[in-house]
Amino acid sequence: MKPFLLLAIRAEDAAADNEYASFQTLAGLAEGELRRIRLEQRPLGDIDLRDWSGILLGGGPFNFTDPEDSKSPVQRRVEADLLRLLDAITAADFPFLGACYGIGALGRHQGAVLGRRFAEPVGAIQVTLTAAGQRDPLLAPMPATFDAFTGHKEAISQLPGHAVLLASSAGCPVQMFRVGSCVYATQFHAELDVAGLCTRTDVYKHAGYFDPGQADEIKAQARRSNVTWPPVILRQFVQRFTRSGPEAEPGSGRPPAPAVSSRRPGLCRAALAYPSLLHDAGRQR
Repeated sequence: MKPFLLLAIRAEDAAADNEYASFQTLAGLAEGELRRIRLEQRPLGDIDLRDWSGILLGGGPFNFTDPEDSKSPVQRRVEADLLRLLDAITAADFPFLGACYGIGALGRHQGAVLGRRFAEPVGAIQVTLTAAGQRDPLLAPMPATFDAFTGHKEAISQLPGHAVLLASSAGCPVQMFRVGSCVYATQFHAELDVAGLCTRTDVYKHAGYFDPGQADEIKAQARRSNVTWPPVILRQFVQRFTRSGPEAEPGSGRPPAPAVSSRRPGLCRAALAYPSLLHDAGRQR
């Protein structure tokens, strides 16, 4: 099996390690099937999409709508690395699922309108699938409405015409969208369970998401919530896009996915085939 790649931006080890463990466990991935690059620690470098089944992008404290003069060199470098990678991902229609910061990255790359109008507090919300969402294969097992954890300072207020709106909430019009057939992003956290939300509440108590005095109540409300469905999206993503073997069927005329190089700006479009069955775990790098 080709592993999945998690791109992370959380500088705090407790939050970063909890995020990794949550993605791995809730997606149903075994040891070695999910690798991680902590972008706040080092540049992305060259990524060859042929090495991976799919790419996941988690959340964190960065916002694309932060004033430019307030962004650190690390934040600017992370944005540039991700936008360059998304050039290749969208050109190839390569499996991608971004959460929270990930929807900002894909939204910015695709020309969506980002702003602070539809920020949501930390906690559980009700998400409603659109008609397109109810038809989407990634969301096929999901009910029309479900609860999910969120908490964000920026959000998309308007999608470009080619993007497909898949889910909304009362406080945020774009909770999930798709570009092409395989490129997805959610505003809510599909990887977040109660334990994870409590961990992040403690880590980011003074990060401006909520009044620090509300931390205990936020955790208590999380424990009373009914957030069970979002991890299904992760499992569907893994089951749908896990692949092994050649990047294209012999004689199909389909080229392999392009490599992403920091030294080579030219990118080509690739049509890919992805088996939906899980295979034996790949070798840990």
